[in-house]
Amino acid sequence: MGSCEVYPQTIQHSPNGRFVVVCGDGEYIIYTAMALRNKSYGSAQEFVWAHDSSQYAIREGNSVVKIFKNFKEKKTFKPGFGADCIFGGFLLGVRSNSGLAFYGWETSDLIRRVEILPKHIFWSDSGELVCIATEESFFVLRFLMERVTTAQESREMLTEDGIEDAFEVLGEVQEVVKTGLWVGDCFIYTSSVNRLNYYVGGEIITIAHLDRTMYLLGYIPKDDRLYLGDKELNIISYSLLLSVLEYETAVMRKDFNTADRVLPTIPLEQRTRPLSVMLFKNNCLISVLLNYLTRLSILLQFSGEQIV
Repeated sequence: MGSCEVYPQTIQHSPNGRFVVVCGDGEYIIYTAMALRNKSYGSAQEFVWAHDSSQYAIREGNSVVKIFKNFKEKKTFKPGFGADCIFGGFLLGVRSNSGLAFYGWETSDLIRRVEILPKHIFWSDSGELVCIATEESFFVLRFLMERVTTAQESREMLTEDGIEDAFEVLGEVQEVVKTGLWVGDCFIYTSSVNRLNYYVGGEIITIAHLDRTMYLLGYIPKDDRLYLGDKELNIISYSLLLSVLEYETAVMRKDFNTADRVLPTIPLEQRTRPLSVMLFKNNCLISVLLNYLTRLSILLQFSGEQIV
């Protein structure tokens, strides 16, 4: 297909898959993903995409961040606490030696500053949930966009650290995340002790114990398969039913109508653990499984009929 003009330190596809950026040697080059045609280039120590692919940001040195839209520079600013590292997603994250600051892509206004030194930041597709992974643990937060909009309009809840109610902390887990991704409200990750887990509603469920270091490549919902690779370019996959993830998400949200609708699509052998363990820990077992037990009883009596 072609060759790269710089020695790459990072390679990132845009969220829509149309472009790929190579960053290294103090430069970045954006190529079209299919033909590897040069689309844009410039100087940068670091490059990150926004969630919509039309915007991206670069870091120059330890003090200057530039935001681009449609490949044209839109905003240059100097974060008040410095810029040692930047993170993409629904908000622009800037890490300094004193913590992490989130900025809006459109205005570069400070949304919230927290005293966390992240190594990775993972946003869900909806932009409602975010995982902030540090060297010792990871935090799961809910981004409250409505409160942010209200505070920005009223200007009454703004502080030097941004908007205090911009995020709601949902949980902290004492595990080190190596690679991760979101599927709905479920955060799937590989840990430093070579476990493949997922987090949903405050509970950790183990999918597999890995015999070597593996890296998450992606999840294909139509195949119900999770794909991982290693440094020797070996690829393995694990079965992970989307219906199970949807059911667990509905239960944790206490959306029992959706849970009842999804339950019949889950094979019987998948309806025990980890579903029962998660529900029991969250005091939802009786109310949620009552319908399941009724359906199971009918199945045992009339095994030839389909449950709907």
